[in-house]
Amino acid sequence: MDKEQVFSAIAPEGGAVSDEQVGALIADMCPVSDYDGKRVLLIVPDGTRTAPVGLVFKKLFDQLSGATKQFDVMIALGTHQPMSEAAICNRLEISMDDRTSQYRDVAFINHEWDNPEALKNIGTITKEEISLLTDGRFAMDVPVEINKRLYDYDEVIIVGPVFPHEVVGFSGGNKYLFPGVGGPQILNFFHWLGAVVTNPMIIGNKWTPVRKVVDKAGALVNLQKKCFCMVVRPDKSLAGLFGGSPEAAWDHASEVSRPTHITIKDKPFHTVLSCVPPMYEDLWTGGKGMYKLEPVVANGGELIIYAPHITEVSVTHGKTMMEIGYHCRDYFLEQWDQFKHYPWGVLAHSTHVRGIGKMVKGKEQCRIKLTIASQIPESVCHQINVGYRDPATINIEDFANREDEGVLLVRKAGEMLHQLKNPPEWAARS
Repeated sequence: MDKEQVFSAIAPEGGAVSDEQVGALIADMCPVSDYDGKRVLLIVPDGTRTAPVGLVFKKLFDQLSGATKQFDVMIALGTHQPMSEAAICNRLEISMDDRTSQYRDVAFINHEWDNPEALKNIGTITKEEISLLTDGRFAMDVPVEINKRLYDYDEVIIVGPVFPHEVVGFSGGNKYLFPGVGGPQILNFFHWLGAVVTNPMIIGNKWTPVRKVVDKAGALVNLQKKCFCMVVRPDKSLAGLFGGSPEAAWDHASEVSRPTHITIKDKPFHTVLSCVPPMYEDLWTGGKGMYKLEPVVANGGELIIYAPHITEVSVTHGKTMMEIGYHCRDYFLEQWDQFKHYPWGVLAHSTHVRGIGKMVKGKEQCRIKLTIASQIPESVCHQINVGYRDPATINIEDFANREDEGVLLVRKAGEMLHQLKNPPEWAARS
């Protein structure tokens, strides 16, 4: 397969890519004759991404498993929590009975980002390269580590959706390697790079400095790689499927993601109710309900993350978040000596959730009010520098059909990006 060759299936107007089209695309891209005796590792996202991952998994398994020596699955967790066997089955859209019969020889592997023994150093992006890739924002050597089990296989196949993303611009492609199955140093670096550029300047843009760093890291993975990038509508139907190299497939998919996943509004809203679905289990992942909606909140307005199912700030990084809280970028930059020793990826998360702000005479002034309506106690919300509201006091329908009044209700937040038709000055200055 040529590196730039892209296999595509695009939904017709008003329709969706069919299961048959998915199977045909996979058959064309992965002819069974190319896989005799090969060891193949499928890399897929965890449960925080809406996509018919199971459809592609099963089609690939049917196509290749009869020829391959191994056909296994690794979960691109990034820094998220490991998934149970049952949760992985759910991700792959198979039952536990299917697991013990048809798929019993498929190994399920959780990535271990924080286990040095599970990682392999594959090179360094030099400070000169970093300076070029980041438009001069940073000049430092960045070691690149990846899960060493990738090198037990002859080919890696990445499967995942493409959405607007707060750190990299659009998710997908090499992002399922970094941070998906990468080590902490490259992960922490480019997350903080995204925070310095700021979410409004990153999200929904293709060729961001972070994407350039991620693709540079991906080029260090000297394995045969293929990638299936899905563009998934809110109703879970496929608007498009693209197969090729991680770079080429992502390039095509992001062009279809733009009109599919970006909603344009004429004016900002003083109140936004962001309903976070259960697939986001803590505020760390549920913060996407802020990232995707911050651009349409008016100066001084309020965004409410409504997540009555959430009980924790972060399963993985809760201790650190309780120490640093949620703050704008400039809060950390003006006190860098105090915070530079914390994991940069955690600092980045903090700024993305808290949003745009500035420091004035040593005091933080955030652009909007952020309120959390969850099971996280009020005292904890105050400690981490966000507002609190009892979710029991919220009737979702009270926020419905009031856009003319400046009130926006988003019933499933986290994947659809909302932007203004005319971007405000504060976004351009970030």
